[in-house]
Amino acid sequence: MPDALAAVLLRRRRLVDAARLTPPVRRSAWQWLRHPLTTQAGLAALQAELIQRGFLLSATVYRHCAGLNAFALTGFGRELLDVLDAESGAAADHVPLFRGFPESVPGNTETFYIDRVFARLLQEPEQPCVLCGEVETVQPVSPCAHLVCRSCWDGADFSACPICLRHLDPDDPFLEPSFDEVTTPGRADRLRLLTLAPADADRTTASELLARRTPLSAGDRADLRVLLSEADPSWLSDTIPVRETRALVLALLMPRFPSLVDELVETATDALRLLYALMGADPGLRNPPVRRQSLARGIRRTVLARLDRMPVEQLVEDMLRHHRAWKRVGENLHPFEFADRYPVAALAFAVLRGTTLDATSPTGRAVLSEAAKHPVVRLEGGRLRMNTFASRVEGAFAAERADLALNLLRTRPGEMVRRLVQLARALPVDAHGSLVEAVATAVSDVSPFVLTAALGQVRTPPGDLRLFFPRGGTTRIWTSVDDREPLPAELAASLAAVLVGELLRRATSLPRVRRAFLDEELARLAAPASGRSASSTLLRMTRGSAAPISQDELLRLFVHWVEPAGRRVDLDLSVAVFDEEWAFLGLCDYTRLRFDQDALVHSGNLTSAPGPQGSTEFVDLDLVALRRVGGRHVLPVVFSYNDVSFSELERGLIGIMRQPSGLFDPAAVEDRFDLTGPAKILLPFGVDLHTKELRWYDVNLSAAGYGHGIARYAPQVALMAATIEEVHGAGDRVSLWEVCCWHAAARTDEVVVRCADGSVVGYLRGDSEELPDFARRLTARLEPDRYWDLDAANRADFIAVITGDIDPKAGAEVYALHPHLLDPTNLTLTAAPDLLTPLTPDTRANLPTH
Repeated sequence: MPDALAAVLLRRRRLVDAARLTPPVRRSAWQWLRHPLTTQAGLAALQAELIQRGFLLSATVYRHCAGLNAFALTGFGRELLDVLDAESGAAADHVPLFRGFPESVPGNTETFYIDRVFARLLQEPEQPCVLCGEVETVQPVSPCAHLVCRSCWDGADFSACPICLRHLDPDDPFLEPSFDEVTTPGRADRLRLLTLAPADADRTTASELLARRTPLSAGDRADLRVLLSEADPSWLSDTIPVRETRALVLALLMPRFPSLVDELVETATDALRLLYALMGADPGLRNPPVRRQSLARGIRRTVLARLDRMPVEQLVEDMLRHHRAWKRVGENLHPFEFADRYPVAALAFAVLRGTTLDATSPTGRAVLSEAAKHPVVRLEGGRLRMNTFASRVEGAFAAERADLALNLLRTRPGEMVRRLVQLARALPVDAHGSLVEAVATAVSDVSPFVLTAALGQVRTPPGDLRLFFPRGGTTRIWTSVDDREPLPAELAASLAAVLVGELLRRATSLPRVRRAFLDEELARLAAPASGRSASSTLLRMTRGSAAPISQDELLRLFVHWVEPAGRRVDLDLSVAVFDEEWAFLGLCDYTRLRFDQDALVHSGNLTSAPGPQGSTEFVDLDLVALRRVGGRHVLPVVFSYNDVSFSELERGLIGIMRQPSGLFDPAAVEDRFDLTGPAKILLPFGVDLHTKELRWYDVNLSAAGYGHGIARYAPQVALMAATIEEVHGAGDRVSLWEVCCWHAAARTDEVVVRCADGSVVGYLRGDSEELPDFARRLTARLEPDRYWDLDAANRADFIAVITGDIDPKAGAEVYALHPHLLDPTNLTLTAAPDLLTPLTPDTRANLPTH
């Protein structure tokens, strides 16, 4: 297996850790005689293999490879290719049901089905074939033992039993050799650069993740565990802004550095996240531990001691916020066992559980004695009660006292901004000025991600439907009718100006640059948001982002999975087609292998995926043909037909290729989503044939029963996709273009923009032009000040583009969705979340956050 740390660096930053990937090989004279290899020949072969996968060696990696002997180079190349293939999905054995896909896919799915049914029900051993009447052509196949006619079913085209569609024994004589697929070199415009990793690459990569101001995705958390496997406290910055990340770090380092608990656990929720992480659960508290796990007595005492040193009101309020989780964890902590030593912690659990206290018992005396010291706690019927901050705020809204709610929320800036739209609708007109003033005071203490989320909510008018993203193990969302009144235009404009002004103010504190170069196509990408529930993908784009596609492009979808031993898993890749008004036009799945001849072509249904090979299904999309039949929205969906959740798979992923060369072309893989979590239905993205965009959805639909398929869920899929398109397609949500414009306007007076039509224009800030006005002019793409040449990017210090088809100056700060040949050792390549991370709050009030 490739080194885990080397795999993380290669996947995240295209950095090659040569020391970890190069095996210790010593070449003997005997080996040389048996294998007269040369480094030159091996290097040429490695480069050819990498180009097939869309990669190119940098000069530094090339020099490293040239200095290796042939056997070391062979080991290095094998490790490198294994990591890259695992990332793109090329490591799997992609063999569809019809090995001649798409040409050999039957045109009539009904006839194919009827032939299978007849052969299954009527065929008898040692009898002529019921379909063709041939004698001695019917033989059982292994291991399903179905009787298959060698004349009716082509063993050179099928990869599974044609009757039950399950995989066969590879040595079964029915499976005849098929044609060899011819592949062509990867396209030059898809090549990505591999560079040599510096000595501190693991530390800098970990630091970038620790500095994120949004929760990490499951894939990022897994990478962080690998990066910190050999870390020590010196790797940690003064603050880790996201508490989920903090809990993960503490769980990794606490066994070796127990004193970190006092530094990193500030609230009861921090302690709960730590306990979840120690028990192998999600520190985001979305799902409880799979089963109760005992905690060492030392850990229990350490956690209770930390809880005991917290203010009672804050402690109880925090615990009530996650009361179910704390009740579950309390069974492991045994707080009443240590009531004399940690009375505050025992008091908090007594309030949480509603425990009836016996004043004659040692535990009751200790808890009641501690309760008498705190006026916020009262005794009712032998049980302790306390009014929390959240209950007071909700009570104020319920009593239609929005002014009281506003006064309460002034002490919690983050909570105020999260409830901004609710406050704006509840307050009377004469209190709107007070709300704007309160927000202007609070925003300096609020995370930039909360500010951008609130800005999108303030600017988005009520529509036909509302979209909800609940907390949970998978991103299941639902919709409801949006019958809210719109915000007053003047109030919405004032609040938006305050939020944007604060982000611009923070951006002015960043280092100045001489020139910025921006790509107008960044408006297609949504601003970075929480990655907590996002699937692990190649591009790591935010939900709602879109990528342009050519109208005449061939798209090939694929789903690959490996079922666990002893459990059959039948995944189905399906595609639904809808018109302009979201009326259902047709489908392509196992019940219909072709839609409108070649507009959609399915590779065939495989009903099992035994390891280690697994199974793969493909669907080809001809966008021109789909547009011709009136289609606009094309939605691929992955279903677990037999109701097995994705979390039970050994391996599972769905992806999309653009203009592939051959059956599976790793260089053509645009993106792929891991199939994980307890979900059984995934809607990864959609294709809009009018706007010529691929829009990232990454949502799961709820499922119940057995036999999931597109015909059953088409209305639900259409409603979900239509709502997402309405929310993200309106342009009111904050885009990555706006974030980059805030950076550019605040950090330089000279901004160059590459327009969608390929022209290059410039915006110059006037001597008397206010920063908000310059930012507004740039963001809205108003009339430019001058035209420029494309080489303006070569002299820019801050660059944000979709495709890295430029030649930046050394040391430039660059964001590129597709970096291609940009060298991370010569440039400062940033990820999308890192564009908002530097816009940190002042925290001048130093108020606690939760």
